[in-house]
Amino acid sequence: MSSSPVPVPAQSPPYGRPPLRTVQVLGGAGAGSSTHVRSLTNGLAARGVRVTVCAPAEAEGEYDFTGAGASFAPDAVSTLRAACAGADVVHAHGVRAGMRAALALRGSGPGRRAPLVVTWHGGAPDAEGALGRLTRLLERRVARAAAVVLGASTELVDLARMRGARDARLAPVAVPVPAGPEAAADPGKARAELGAVERPLVIAVGSLVPRRGYFVLLDAARAWRVLDPVPLLVIAGEGPLRAELARRIEAEGLPVRLLGRRRDAAELLAAADVAVLPSRWEGRSLLAQEALRAGVALVATAVGGVPELVGDAAVLVPYGDHGALSAAVAGLLGDPARRAALGAAGRSRAATWPSEDDTVAQVLSVYDELMARRRS
Repeated sequence: MSSSPVPVPAQSPPYGRPPLRTVQVLGGAGAGSSTHVRSLTNGLAARGVRVTVCAPAEAEGEYDFTGAGASFAPDAVSTLRAACAGADVVHAHGVRAGMRAALALRGSGPGRRAPLVVTWHGGAPDAEGALGRLTRLLERRVARAAAVVLGASTELVDLARMRGARDARLAPVAVPVPAGPEAAADPGKARAELGAVERPLVIAVGSLVPRRGYFVLLDAARAWRVLDPVPLLVIAGEGPLRAELARRIEAEGLPVRLLGRRRDAAELLAAADVAVLPSRWEGRSLLAQEALRAGVALVATAVGGVPELVGDAAVLVPYGDHGALSAAVAGLLGDPARRAALGAAGRSRAATWPSEDDTVAQVLSVYDELMARRRS
């Protein structure tokens, strides 16, 4: 789900100062945070900021940070430490990336340690057991190490404050607007490829991990077999649950296809009749944003930052209630007028969200504020 560069003219640093040097740290190749870093890199570089992205090699292959104007460095400990030692601001994306960045900065010595900004894109604030305890410990350490925490939703800002953040601010993450071939994709071609020319198409997009709620989604899909024609559910994403999901799909004869990770997920989404987000928790969901902007009717769980994001422009159901999820999707499939109304409401809602330029400007203002503190 990468995007074309934002057309912002390059600018020189003000008052003859050397260019601001930032390091963007990614802890993984998650679609939401990686897409944001790609967009942010493009906007910052266009404004004269020197950007180094430290991330897994597969993230560079997928999102082409160098093509957006960054220097790329693999996320090895020694490489990250060296990059942070030469930075004016270090900006980590996600709690794990924040922990790695905090440790790298600690290793760079106290003389000229760059301030740390951490954007919280998501997480699992209600995780239980050992995983929950570890998650809360990491969140506390990262929140206290950061000069500023930027939360993608109000709930994440509140969580950061609970974990001890000195300065936590709301910073919604913009989704890049498709351009070129992505914007002109033919929905009919996508539906033909998936085998949904004469049947409804339902789509979910996201990694195959427990918090995504895909087993609940399969429960809902089982109930759709009584519909005529039977809708096809496609899930675009990869992850550790793939084999278990595939076994259940085959054993129960469910009308579901696992597509794996797709570079054209946005085009597939635009071809769907209904998009589904069955997650146990979401921050500022990438799928929800892309569905509403594309005018695709969305059924989502009322969790995390989803209600704040979509407002009345989607059908919300409780997490874990496969009956409610099934009925909501079936109702929309049988009501084209309702789908069209939701599509129009989604586009209107999306028009109120911050643009990529707005997001870059907000982040840059935080950097400038931190630099002013260091100079004073």
